[in-house]
Amino acid sequence: MADLANTIRRRFPGKRIAILGDLVADQFLSGTISRVSREAPVFILRHDETETLAGGAANAAVNIASLAGVPALVGLIGNDANGDLLSARLHTRGVDRDLIVRDDGLTTITKVRVLAGQHYAGRQQVIRIDYENSAAIGDDLRSRLRANLVRAAENADAIIVSDYGYGAADPTLVETARKLSADRNIPLIVDSRYRLRDYAGATTATPNQEEVEMILGKDFIEADCERLREELRLDSLLITCGNKGMLLVEREKKPLRMDAVGGLEPVDVTGAGDTVIAVYALGLASGLSFAEAAQVANHAGGLVVMKKGTASVSTDELLSSFTGSVADLASETAS
Repeated sequence: MADLANTIRRRFPGKRIAILGDLVADQFLSGTISRVSREAPVFILRHDETETLAGGAANAAVNIASLAGVPALVGLIGNDANGDLLSARLHTRGVDRDLIVRDDGLTTITKVRVLAGQHYAGRQQVIRIDYENSAAIGDDLRSRLRANLVRAAENADAIIVSDYGYGAADPTLVETARKLSADRNIPLIVDSRYRLRDYAGATTATPNQEEVEMILGKDFIEADCERLREELRLDSLLITCGNKGMLLVEREKKPLRMDAVGGLEPVDVTGAGDTVIAVYALGLASGLSFAEAAQVANHAGGLVVMKKGTASVSTDELLSSFTGSVADLASETAS
């Protein structure tokens, strides 16, 4: 634990992580329920505030920056109001926007979560409204993305591909990322909501349990995960399993299960996978083994699901989590 804490403190800062993926404006619209409408049997929500946070690959970048890493973010947003809000949010969180491609023909992918509650009561999500980009991503935009990915990887210590299925990570760009990873001898870490099998030959992947179930079925076992790892030619496969922790399947090693860190009843799981892949990538970029990097990512994931909204973790929070784990282990040993 002490060595891992030292790595977080001393080696995470300055690590450059190239990130290619779908950029999402996560909006949280909060309001107060005042009465029932006379027009229909629905509540009237009086708007209080709307906050725009960085989601998708943009959230991974924010998490890297919050741990003193240097994210080089590559993706697409529109020249629209939500694109402006997302760009401003990235700026305030210390994420460079120079490699983001903006275009008049695109709509910024936006997820609006409506949070409702009465006075002096907690707000709960009642509906989510998605605004997706319906415009084709043409050859010119692909060319610009590829050029920016090459620039992002020039001095990178690792590459992340965060594929939410909105089109930023197409097969040609994935192949470019794979080649850059091999040429620079740096890890390529991928997460794909729907197309994990398209990422054969990466270094490692971080699917959640639901994504693995779509491939292997609901009753998959560790041996199935090992076969999937071999099929995808990955050095390791890190599966996040919610409040059941994580499962790491690594080449020529026994599967490693890690218990969930922190409370078993999460406050909000929005963006937790972005935190996991960001911290996992920072760990691998800093020279940690797959198991060590997964352990650090497990702590980060446990912290972020106890926060509301799309969140990140700080260095102090992560170090405190490890300090607490060491204290608990010492107490158990003494008893």
